[in-house]
Amino acid sequence: MSDEIKTLQEQQLWTGNYYNEDMGSRDGLLDKLGEECGVFGVYGHSEAASLSYYGLHALQHRGQESAGICVADGDSFKYHRGMGLVKEVFNNDNLTTLTGANSISHVRYSTAGESKLANAQPLVFKYRGGDLAIATNGNLTNAAEVKRKLEDMGSIFQTTSDTEVVAHLIARSKHTEIELAVKEALLQVEGAYAFLFLTKDKLVAALDPHGLRPFVMGRLGNAYLFASETCAFDAVGGTYYRDVIPGELLVLDAKNGLVEDRFSPIKQRAICSMEYIYFARPDSDMDSINIHSARKRMGKQLAQEAFVDADVVTGVPDSSISAAIGFAEQTGIPYELGLIKNRYSGRTFIQPSQELREQGVKMKLSAVRSIVAGKRVVMIDDSIVRGTTSLRIVNMLREAGATEVHVRISSPPFMNPCYYGIDTPDRKELIAAQKSIEEIRVAINADSLYFLSKEGLLNSIGRPKGDVNQGNCTACFDNMYPTRITEESEVGCGCD
Repeated sequence: MSDEIKTLQEQQLWTGNYYNEDMGSRDGLLDKLGEECGVFGVYGHSEAASLSYYGLHALQHRGQESAGICVADGDSFKYHRGMGLVKEVFNNDNLTTLTGANSISHVRYSTAGESKLANAQPLVFKYRGGDLAIATNGNLTNAAEVKRKLEDMGSIFQTTSDTEVVAHLIARSKHTEIELAVKEALLQVEGAYAFLFLTKDKLVAALDPHGLRPFVMGRLGNAYLFASETCAFDAVGGTYYRDVIPGELLVLDAKNGLVEDRFSPIKQRAICSMEYIYFARPDSDMDSINIHSARKRMGKQLAQEAFVDADVVTGVPDSSISAAIGFAEQTGIPYELGLIKNRYSGRTFIQPSQELREQGVKMKLSAVRSIVAGKRVVMIDDSIVRGTTSLRIVNMLREAGATEVHVRISSPPFMNPCYYGIDTPDRKELIAAQKSIEEIRVAINADSLYFLSKEGLLNSIGRPKGDVNQGNCTACFDNMYPTRITEESEVGCGCD
């Protein structure tokens, strides 16, 4: 065994005092990209808080660190936020106090630094126009620049969130109408964002001009719904209405109903490719494209680009299952559950020995020996970040008796950090930015390795041709960022 493989194997799997401490900021065992955040909004329903609760449940995969709901009843705000999962933060007692017909809510994934309740959203502010609550998914690439200017003018910040930057811009606006103040504020920021703003009598939704973040509108009877993914509408009995258009500003109030406006023209369309590859739930539709179907097409395309003779195909759960099914269908090689995810391995409060730490990945993932023993296995995964997880899973399959392990990745090599709301390491920590594909194959102990081509990915997603990269953001693969990136742009989510 090479020294490089030994080094990867011996890396400590815990970053804190116990397994999964500070789970939200990085999962030390399954080296995946960090989820973003999720937003859910309701306008015009007497059970707005309850709908938000179930909507957030459906979006829990987008953030497991904190959750919050803010409700307006026409006169005042009521809100509750807390650290933990939705079911841990909310109960019958606090939900029944959240009365009102309009609400915005949020699940958060921390991508840097300490988890803080102060950063949990929705953030609630008081300014001359009254109460204002804000929830967002995304990251402002010029937040540090704008924040410095605001501080020079006397602003005092209470959180480290990009969201507060926008609140200060709104508070400094000369406009008294919230929609005009929001327009003015959003014209001063850059990056990726899906915003929900709530006042005592209005709800405002806005999507960045590039449409980098997913954002959809739904209906439930006469009520309007907003969410990061369509799966949240299914959870509350609602129906998908349409996607929010990049640069669009939607305003809802009792007097005018829904007003469709804009704060910016559409710029280069660039929806996040990783939503299709990894982040979104398989039952969601994004820009009228079903996520499960797109991932199956990625698997089929992988099979066409890099067929290998094998006995079984298995996917790394959960996001790679669809691509694995597609690979199996295309090749005729049987798909099997060769890897099983333990769904109850969350936070633990024991401090294991170093020997147990080195086996810790098995707390989250197990190989099915009877399926893989004596077999040539094709292992499908959605991405390789640092390479540590891929090595552990390949070795796990070998320990379970696999005679060969061929790794196929349903995305191009991840070589560049994301500045738009995904938790990614620095470029120097991304294995594909430092090594050739052959060197990565050796590092993860695979018999063969292939990454889906960028052209294959874009065709699999299936968005219309004509726009740059078919309207997808592919910066993590090709360094083609659709917005200006400053030296101060932070990697990760603006919720921090």
